[in-house]
Amino acid sequence: MSPAGDQETNHLAWSKGGTASVLTVSDDTVSLKSTIPSPPGSRLEATLVGEPPVTVKIKIFGSKLEPDGSFTLKGRVLEATRALRARLATLVEG
Repeated sequence: MSPAGDQETNHLAWSKGGTASVLTVSDDTVSLKSTIPSPPGSRLEATLVGEPPVTVKIKIFGSKLEPDGSFTLKGRVLEATRALRARLATLVEG
């Protein structure tokens, strides 16, 4: 089983495999708990789980290995519409 999937709700499914949950959202900046690492400067593409599924692109500016084997990723959402930002914000609130 994946490290981030044990107690967290998986909000994102990475296109290259793995999942992530949204920890914080501030404008276009997000913090994620991810099952896969990604170096600063890289761009990840994911599908936002739920209806309707939406493609999300994130440019990573921080990555940290956590003691539980998961990774905390910080990045900026690219091409974010108002609707996407609002939907990401509801994931943190709910």
